[in-house]
Amino acid sequence: MLDINFVRENSEKVKKGTSDKQLDPKIVDEVLALDEKRRELLVKVENLRAERNKYAKSKDIAQGKKTKSKLQKLEPQLKKAEEKFQEALWQIPNLPASDVKEGKDESENEVVRTHGEPTKFDFKPKAHWELGQDLGIIDVERAAKVSGTRFFYLKGDGVLLELALEQLALETLFKEGFVPVIPPVLIKKESMAGMGYLEHGGEEDMFVLDKDNLVLVGTSEQSIGPMHMGEILSGKDLPLRYMGISTCFRREAGSYGKDTKGSFRVHQFNKIEMFSFVRLEDGDKEHEFMLDIEEKLLQALEIPYQVIKMCSGDLGLPAARKYDLNGWFPSEGKYRELTSTSTTTDFQARRLNIKYQEKGRADFVHMLNGTAFSQRPILAILENYQQKDGSVKVPKVLQKWMGKEKITYSAS
Repeated sequence: MLDINFVRENSEKVKKGTSDKQLDPKIVDEVLALDEKRRELLVKVENLRAERNKYAKSKDIAQGKKTKSKLQKLEPQLKKAEEKFQEALWQIPNLPASDVKEGKDESENEVVRTHGEPTKFDFKPKAHWELGQDLGIIDVERAAKVSGTRFFYLKGDGVLLELALEQLALETLFKEGFVPVIPPVLIKKESMAGMGYLEHGGEEDMFVLDKDNLVLVGTSEQSIGPMHMGEILSGKDLPLRYMGISTCFRREAGSYGKDTKGSFRVHQFNKIEMFSFVRLEDGDKEHEFMLDIEEKLLQALEIPYQVIKMCSGDLGLPAARKYDLNGWFPSEGKYRELTSTSTTTDFQARRLNIKYQEKGRADFVHMLNGTAFSQRPILAILENYQQKDGSVKVPKVLQKWMGKEKITYSAS
C-alpha cells in the first residue's frame, strides 16, 4: 500500500498513477474522505478516553458513566471507519516508476533489446504441442481425461529436461547468494492480500479454498514474500535473496480461447522464482541484477529473446516496473513470454509490515521477484532445437544433466 501521508500530500500524482494503471482515480478521493472521517472520530475518541481517565482519578462516578456511554457508541464507529479506510487504501495501486512509459495495455509495451537471430529451418517447423506429443514427453489428451483442460502430463525425457533446467537455475542462483526454499503452496487469504494480489478482481485467477481460508499460490513469490511479515530485519543481512521452488496454480481467468493447444497456458506448472528483500536505495539496482540473471539463463540455452518493458497499463497492482523476457517460437513466428521480473518497491512491505533497521533508523524494505525458469522454456527448447527427423537436440549447457545430446521418441 501507499503511505497515507504521501497520498494526502500528493493526491494529484496518486490519481494520475492510478489512472495510468487503467484504474479509476476516484478511489483516491474516497480514501481521503474516509481518512478525514476516521481522523475526526479518532480525535473525539481520544478526548473521551482522556476525560474518562480524568474522572476515574477524581472518582467522579456520574461523569465517568456518561463518558463511558459516549465511548461505547463512538468506538465501534471508529473501528468500522478504520476498516473501511484500510480496505479503500488497499485498492490504490503502487505507482508506476518514473521511467515507465505511460500506456493503455500490452500493445504499448517497449522492446528494450533483442538478443540473437530468430531460428530458421530448411523445413517447416512443428509447434511445441506437436513435438511434445510426437516425442511422447507431453500428454495433454490423457491429462484432459483425468483433470480437464489446461493440464498436462510431462513424461520421460520431458521430466529430465525440466530437472536439468532446475539444476542450471540452482547452480546459477546459488553462486549469486540465493537461498533455496521449498515453500508452502497453500497460504492464508490474509497473506495473499498482503502481497497485493486480491484487489481489482485478482482473486478470480486463483484457486481459493473458502472452507479453509486458504489460497493456492500462482507463484512462490506469494508465499516467500510473507515469510518475514511483522519483522524488522537487520540491515547487515540485506540483500536477503531466496529462490523458491514450487508448483504453481492459476485459473487463467480471462484466457478463454487463448493457447488452447499444448501446455503454454495451464492451470498447474512448476517454477523456480527469485525473490529479494533489499534496502530502499538498492531496489532499482536489484531489479537490473535480476533481469541480468534471467538474460544469462536464456543466453545459456541459446534461445533468441527480446526484453520487453511493460507500460503503465500492463502493470499489476503491486508492480512499479516490470520486464518480460520473450523467447522466439518458430512455429508461430513470434516472441512469447518465458520469464519476467518486477519490483514492488516498498508497496508490499508496507502491507506486510516488513522493515529493516540500520544506523539507528527503520525503513520498509523493497521487495522484488523474478522467474528463473518455469516449464515454458521447455516449449521454446522443443521449437528452437527441433530437427528435420522429428528429434530435438538438447542444449549443450543441459547435456551434463540430461545424459544425452538428443531427445527421440519414447513409447508410453
